[in-house]
Amino acid sequence: MMETLFTFDKRNYLDCQNSFRGPRNREYYSGDYSIDPGSVIEVRAERKAVGSCSIIRLRSKTTLHFKRTWAHIREDATDVAVLWFVKRGRLSVSHQTGQSVANPGDFLVTKSMTPFSIDCQPGDDTVHEVLHVIVPMHVLRGLLSQDIQTGFCVSAGGRKFAIAERILSDIFEDAGELKDHVMQLLLDSALSVLSDAIKDHESCAPQRQTLSDKRLSDVLRFIEIHLSDPKLSIATVAKSCGISSRYLSLLLKLHGTPFSTLIWDKRLQAAQQWLSSSKAIEASVSEIAYRVGFKSAAHFSRMFKQKFRVSPRQYRTPELQSPPQALREQKAIVADGGLSRH
Repeated sequence: MMETLFTFDKRNYLDCQNSFRGPRNREYYSGDYSIDPGSVIEVRAERKAVGSCSIIRLRSKTTLHFKRTWAHIREDATDVAVLWFVKRGRLSVSHQTGQSVANPGDFLVTKSMTPFSIDCQPGDDTVHEVLHVIVPMHVLRGLLSQDIQTGFCVSAGGRKFAIAERILSDIFEDAGELKDHVMQLLLDSALSVLSDAIKDHESCAPQRQTLSDKRLSDVLRFIEIHLSDPKLSIATVAKSCGISSRYLSLLLKLHGTPFSTLIWDKRLQAAQQWLSSSKAIEASVSEIAYRVGFKSAAHFSRMFKQKFRVSPRQYRTPELQSPPQALREQKAIVADGGLSRH
């Protein structure tokens, strides 16, 4: 079923930074989020989850700002793409290779592993509206042979884009008649059609990267794939990526994160996502610890509590662990921790 991700108005819009990612910071990725003050402030996001993806409709009567920096990327390492269909208003995106502007009827892509800033601006009718899909990058890579870039922007007026958008809209509007496996089939079909539409545009060809950028991208991707290996080390990563350990250390120094910090942050982020999406009967805390590469559940619990200020069990079932006031404080701390970790 569709759920409300967030709503903001004059009473609570200043709290948007702590709330835009929804319950337990499980949607989007960390970044600096703000809403322009104005005579009318109405912002609403509704979400339909389908497997590992989310379809979200965002409507606003004021300008929204979001900025994701290298600091945010280092802290949460969330690797997803957001596929935007602009309905009303416009999106203005500043990224590493320039600026892209998407108007009504356009399609835009942003990626969480590259820095960017985006302004969501109302149109002449004072309304901004987009339908967008959050897709894990490993899913998108399975559909696209080339690496699409943040800021990719084209008209969505073609038939393939129209078919994909219609399928996504139908999934989003479904009132519970479609079963989960049917929605997943429809979503897979929409993404396949959409990827085919993207391939039709020459502008989606890979942009030139420096050798160090390419090496760093290879390193981060290798770490993502092998994160569950408890023996993952700087030596194994360097050897597998065809570079020396010394050069890898230099790359990560330029990136601003030591190897060990990067690995532990990625593992804790992955564990946080497991805890948010699974129940105790499906996967215990110990199982999750081993799945993300920790050698012991005790070590995992210590590091998790050190980062998020609550134990893994409290994070999973806070209502059962704390009285109301303590629970509110814990949620606030976890929210702050997630944002400091898009």
